[in-house]
Amino acid sequence: MSKELMLRNIERAQRAIDENRETVKNGRMRQRYHFMGETGWINDPNGLIYYKGKYHFFYQCNPYYGHWDYMHWGHAVSNDMLHWEYLPLALAPSEAYDDYMRGGCFSGSAIEYDGKLYLMYTGVTNDGKGFEQTQCIAYSEDGIHFEKYDGNPVLTPPEGVPSHLFRDPKVWKHGDAYYMVCGASRDNKAQALLYRSDDMLRWEFFSVLAESRGEWGYMWECPDFYQLGDKYVLTVSPMGAGERTVVYMVGDFDYETGKFSYQINGEIDWGYDYYAPQSFTAPDGRRLIVAWANCWDWMPFWKDWGPAYKEGWCGSFNIVREVQMTENGTLKFLPIKELESIRTAGSSQAELVLGAEETEIKAGDGVSFELRFKIDFENTDADKLLLYLRCGAGKKIVCTFDFGHAELSVDRSNSDDWSVGTSHSVMYLAGKKELDVHIFSDQSSIEIFTDNYQNNHSNNIFAGNEQNGIKMCACGGKVTVTDIEAYGLESCE
Repeated sequence: MSKELMLRNIERAQRAIDENRETVKNGRMRQRYHFMGETGWINDPNGLIYYKGKYHFFYQCNPYYGHWDYMHWGHAVSNDMLHWEYLPLALAPSEAYDDYMRGGCFSGSAIEYDGKLYLMYTGVTNDGKGFEQTQCIAYSEDGIHFEKYDGNPVLTPPEGVPSHLFRDPKVWKHGDAYYMVCGASRDNKAQALLYRSDDMLRWEFFSVLAESRGEWGYMWECPDFYQLGDKYVLTVSPMGAGERTVVYMVGDFDYETGKFSYQINGEIDWGYDYYAPQSFTAPDGRRLIVAWANCWDWMPFWKDWGPAYKEGWCGSFNIVREVQMTENGTLKFLPIKELESIRTAGSSQAELVLGAEETEIKAGDGVSFELRFKIDFENTDADKLLLYLRCGAGKKIVCTFDFGHAELSVDRSNSDDWSVGTSHSVMYLAGKKELDVHIFSDQSSIEIFTDNYQNNHSNNIFAGNEQNGIKMCACGGKVTVTDIEAYGLESCE
């Protein structure tokens, strides 16, 4: 009966998707090359894996309408992480431990085990004792149709961890054992708990992998842990840590003791719309990372989730990034090389000297484009470079490269009728002869990468096609810009 109930709930949700797909697809604010659900709301990336010759993206979704509610797992596959084939929903609420309107099948991960594709996810329910979160298993013979394990839940919150703050399992294999890191909170301080299993079904607590002493909030959502070179990386999305959306830590890990000691920490992205990233390994060995391009209502800069709900959808993923380690142990996050395959109408210019007068730049149609250039400090004496994106109808995004104060700011307050706020980050300029800038624009987002892909800003904007101008100018002198490349980007829908 349990299996039949999930199938019925999946079929019901699929009917809603089928009924609304075409209408939603024609939404004015739909992204052109970023990943989205077919209909309704999406948030966290889940179960990212390369399996049986395809990239699999699972994702948190409410297929019925464009607001968070009643969580399912959507599912899509791709050969290039740009063009997607949507498969039937993988999970729907159906059991006592996950069938609740304000709960359901929360975030988790995927792994191949015993010839099958296993999903580990957080089931969320409420039977009058408050929200209860437990870790659960589902599996599939064909990688498409899933069955929940009869012995669910396989893990309940340990003593001292509130039942509503125990979620988002990320699983991996090392040697002959399986490991899982899970977000938690204890004594109002965030923790990443480490578990171990021999068979993916019976799990034992191993260690507190890492914890906040108060500096990084009271709860770590969507923890991820992986090896990169001879070091290990822990990423978490902290709740209660101000404007920080994702923190990474780099250090050493001992599989014998379960202890992780980090020496370096940093930010993946300084923008408002980068959260809950999950990583996976590509068949060529790249460590890739994907995040949700939005923010939650408890964040200090939140206004609402934007106007896309009027079109029957909400949410997309940021472009896939490759994680690489620099010589000093910090991390950089490069847009994947596959994006080059959708470039169109390329142009280049060796050098451009900017003054106070605005200079127009052409890149694609000014809406969906890629733009990259370098700021030549040896031939620059200005205080600032101003870059205006999505200009038109009296509106624009203002990106300020403030050399005197070593700050990059992205102001979207006048970008459309919805967006507010200015994201800020430090620019590390000491001893640098140039600063690299790489920008990806889509229908409703801007992603800016600078300083060798270590200083990044991802912000949603909801501007119409008439806002397609790109301009630059200098303040207080001249700015020399070199190695300019501009491309349009094809739609992948």
